Amino acid sequence: MNNTERPVVERVQTGIRIEKRILKVLKAIAEHVDISLGDLIEGIALHNFEGKCPFNADHVEKIAKLKEVYGLDLTAKDSHRLVERDT
Repeated sequence: MNNTERPVVERVQTGIRIEKRILKVLKAIAEHVDISLGDLIEGIALHNFEGKCPFNADHVEKIAKLKEVYGLDLTAKDSHRLVERDT
């Protein structure tokens, strides 16, 4: 594949549950870089599958600010340990 060709993929609609503040930050960073939320999540996954950081220093700084705005105090240590509030 040369630089002008773009991979053709098959996308599926999915319903996922995600922590509210994480979603707010993801939506805001997607808007900041002018891509869809789905494209952002795909990019994060593909970078992580290769052990690469999906964000540059400017993005990391913006994410830190957005985490403050949305009160997101969770860290990587919290992953796979989250418990939903009883409704």
